[in-house]
Amino acid sequence: MKNSAYGLEMPAKRTSCVVFSSPHSGRDYPSALMKRTVLNRNVIRSSEDAFVDQLFDAAAEFGAPFLKAAMPRAYLDLNRSAEELDPALIQGARRQGHNPRVASGLGVIPRVVANGRAIYRGKLTMDEARLRIDNYWRPYHARLKSLLAESHEEFGQAILVDCHSMPHEAVAISGNARGNKPDIVLGDRFGASASGVIVDQIEAAFASAGLNVARNAPFAGAYVTQTYGRPGRQQHAIQIEIDRSLYMDEETIEPNANFEEFREILRDVVAEIACIGAQPVRLAAE
Repeated sequence: MKNSAYGLEMPAKRTSCVVFSSPHSGRDYPSALMKRTVLNRNVIRSSEDAFVDQLFDAAAEFGAPFLKAAMPRAYLDLNRSAEELDPALIQGARRQGHNPRVASGLGVIPRVVANGRAIYRGKLTMDEARLRIDNYWRPYHARLKSLLAESHEEFGQAILVDCHSMPHEAVAISGNARGNKPDIVLGDRFGASASGVIVDQIEAAFASAGLNVARNAPFAGAYVTQTYGRPGRQQHAIQIEIDRSLYMDEETIEPNANFEEFREILRDVVAEIACIGAQPVRLAAE
């Protein structure tokens, strides 16, 4: 299923409470955006989670829905609040305290792409910003909420796995005491957005595939995990960041020679994660 705001792969039968999502892999760049931007097509894609929708496309085979953005992050960031409007970009937007994301140009309508490169020469109108939010942000989040509600109703819990990719340079300077750099970073907002038991199981799925896993550094999760992670209500949200160098050329934004092999590795990981949510939670009698 696809509309202008998102694509949705639904399983033939829902057998898992897990919902996979990819809010930053959209690549339907509107012609109006490309006419207004000062960037070329390659540079404007630098903040895109390129090919993440393909890496996790086996989700429906294992009984879990997969929700994917249609519009690119440079046009609208689904991992931001609809109220995170940047006064430096949007005419009439009011500054609402200090928000480091907005201040750096990464509000719901981004002002910059990777490495702080400006997308536009001038400002956008408030009407244009609201139109993007109403046409794309609200439908995506409405569908995400409904998918989680369906999981909760059928299985007694919902697990949101929010899929992203990170530049290799983001992890090149990090690592553990042994010097191992993470291939995968799991973000649960330091335990606030998901049960530790579930995060442990997701980490084990990646580790069993031979991948180095870290938690919450350098990415702990943003709007999606903060908003949908409610472990006290049996709703868990975990952000997954994958080192892009494992499967793509970051300069050309093309799959590299390891792409298909890595995609198969993730297929097994997706299958394991889907199994985490395959059994209904036994709720205590009221």
